Amino acid sequence: MRNDLHCRAALRMIREAIEQHCPPGVLPSEEAVNGLYGPCVMDEAEALAAAIVATVDRLQLSTTTKPPAPNIKV
Repeated sequence: MRNDLHCRAALRMIREAIEQHCPPGVLPSEEAVNGLYGPCVMDEAEALAAAIVATVDRLQLSTTTKPPAPNIKV
């Protein structure tokens, strides 16, 4: 039981960091996580991990370089 409280406190800290520093919408609310994943500690951890992966994917998409436009001269 004590470990469960410590785990929940740690996950709450991770959730706050994600909410402050990651793009909006990558992490559902705690209530939505309960409905989408489940109410257990591991379910919250899964949602947090998915939010981190989604953030990394968004960052990689925004930093990919596009090839230059072709130069059209007549």
